[in-house]
Amino acid sequence: DSEDSDAEGGLGNVTRVVMRPPGQSGKAKRGHLCFDASFETGNLGRVDLISEYEYDLFIRPDTCNPRFRLWFNFIVDNIRIDQRVIFNIVNFSKHRNLFREGMTPLVKSTSRPKWQRIPNKYVYYYRSPEHQNHYVLSFAFGFDREEDVYQFAFNYPYSYSRCQAHLQLLERRQVPYIKRELLTNTVQQRRLDVLTITNPSNMKPGNKKQHVVVVLSRIHPGESPTSFVCQGLIDFLVSNHPIAVALREYVTFKIVPMMNPDGVFLGNYRSTLMGFDLNRTWHQISRWGHPTLYAVQAMVVGLDQSKEMELDFVLDLHAHSSLQGVFVYGNTYDDVYRYERHIVFPKLLAQNAEDYSVANTMYNRDSSKAGTTRR
Repeated sequence: DSEDSDAEGGLGNVTRVVMRPPGQSGKAKRGHLCFDASFETGNLGRVDLISEYEYDLFIRPDTCNPRFRLWFNFIVDNIRIDQRVIFNIVNFSKHRNLFREGMTPLVKSTSRPKWQRIPNKYVYYYRSPEHQNHYVLSFAFGFDREEDVYQFAFNYPYSYSRCQAHLQLLERRQVPYIKRELLTNTVQQRRLDVLTITNPSNMKPGNKKQHVVVVLSRIHPGESPTSFVCQGLIDFLVSNHPIAVALREYVTFKIVPMMNPDGVFLGNYRSTLMGFDLNRTWHQISRWGHPTLYAVQAMVVGLDQSKEMELDFVLDLHAHSSLQGVFVYGNTYDDVYRYERHIVFPKLLAQNAEDYSVANTMYNRDSSKAGTTRR
């Protein structure tokens, strides 16, 4: 969120760009919209003035990787009261997305800080002959408060700063069943944290063998819903709910809430600062290029090889760009017993989660997915 941090965001974002009509210069007048994305999680690379009422907006590609363009997050101010505009987002790299299914952009403003979806009747997703027949997201919007600053986003932002604030809040509780550790630092020296949540008696040497569940989240920066899911999971596991207490008694949870802090901070959709898609890189990890993967892999291998621990699950949380509901992607195996173990969790989800989609659940051994977490 822009209010979460004063630091500048991704390289190449627009910074206080005022859109003046052709031939006009000098001090901007009311109604000469000012666009800005130079904040944490911000993304807007270019603005073209089509007319007084229409603007073409270009998503800034991921840093060092021009293939990925889907996430946007920007602010607009210097508006004129009752000013009506049409914004066209014209350079999506993935035309199959949830805008085709009726999703709409989010908006909030200074006086209305709660995010709201723009009503569907003002939003259009279509092939545009004026934009080389590419898919374009157009939405009409009316600015109704002259002094407000308005913010628009692809989805609910969840920043690195917000994640750090949540972890600091948990630390200040000083309860014995939560432990926060630094696994490593990113290329830009941000923290890669891991939370251990369990009954402290499970950590005593010589105790019963621990059953371990590893949860990874936000490997793709633009998949912000995963951070809300992960925070909800953490908050439940540290609560006094009887199920949470029982889980801490029998299970040790290792949770990495933000796998790609640099990419999140920069406002990328899928990549790290250096342009790597970390969920296609697990099979060829380098310590200098993928420090977060290197650290997490070392942790998981250590847990798997430990005689005191039984690694039961590794769950990697994602938010799909074109499918709805809750579903699972997994692997197929020649070992029937191993495959049967892998389908127990989806069966439990199907019995307990109303939003679970059997139709979207997929198990395969496609070689193109060789670098994903599930492999």
